[in-house]
Amino acid sequence: MIPIFRSASVLGALTLIAGLAGGAGIASAYSGEELAKTAKVTLEDARAIALKARPGTVTDQELEKEKGGSGLRYSFDIKDGKTTYEVGVDAQTGKVLENATEGAHPD
Repeated sequence: MIPIFRSASVLGALTLIAGLAGGAGIASAYSGEELAKTAKVTLEDARAIALKARPGTVTDQELEKEKGGSGLRYSFDIKDGKTTYEVGVDAQTGKVLENATEGAHPD
């Protein structure tokens, strides 16, 4: 029999590994999450689309209302080496709207 504290530690480690593999270390909550109920594309699908367009490590993600496309987009900061890119994915169609070097935000 495995002691309870040991199985809890193993479960915690497996949960952490699964989270890192599936979400690149990003917490499940994200900026704009309250808009998700109006999106046709899920965060997970949008992340996969973004990473296909720009391989790397997701360092930030958000769902926001922004001009272009349907007006609702997922925005991912993806680090590739020393460079960070912003990849925007339309939350209604899954189309890549932006894939460019991250610049200074006006806000």
